[in-house]
Amino acid sequence: MAEKKKFITVQVPILNTEMRLLGTPEELNNKTIKLDLTRKLRGKGLTLRLRIFNKNGKLVAIPNNMELTTSYIRRMVRKRTDYVEDSFTTRTKDVKITIKPFLITRKKVSRAVKKNLRNTAREFLLEYVKERDFIVLSTEILSGTLQKTMLPKLKKIYPLSFCDIRIFETKELAKIDTEKASIMPEEGNNEENDNESYAEELKNEEEE
Repeated sequence: MAEKKKFITVQVPILNTEMRLLGTPEELNNKTIKLDLTRKLRGKGLTLRLRIFNKNGKLVAIPNNMELTTSYIRRMVRKRTDYVEDSFTTRTKDVKITIKPFLITRKKVSRAVKKNLRNTAREFLLEYVKERDFIVLSTEILSGTLQKTMLPKLKKIYPLSFCDIRIFETKELAKIDTEKASIMPEEGNNEENDNESYAEELKNEEEE
């Protein structure tokens, strides 16, 4: 007799929350879910894909892909500005990743400036990610910590109105430490405040 489906609690540690999904632990194991975090991030268009793992009967959703929405990117690119983007594959402490930084300057810039910004962002990210594991980086991108750390390096080249990671993902999720990734953060998590602080910093830069 087939096991009856019911609503099962799935923990989402990166968001410090949980959700209820209909199914059985066996059916939900390895299932991918997609969340739109625009409301949670106060207007920042970001989609988060998670994969569910069954850890001894406890279901945990671990991030697999983070991507800024196309509509959000279009809204951020304004007239009389330039954008700089890049895409490359590298390794964190535990898995191979694809990462795509996306920058917007306040005014039109030369090819030389674009190249300098692109190279500086890549050099920074290559060094930054190799010292951290995938889950830590996912959390830092979601909170804006990585972006805030990268921004001062790029401002030395040219003022930016936008600095973010357009895509961050791995195809080697099975290689990560799922036990570590399953730990719910402590109460008082400041991810939302970090995002607000980062957004305000960019806003102030643009108004100067």
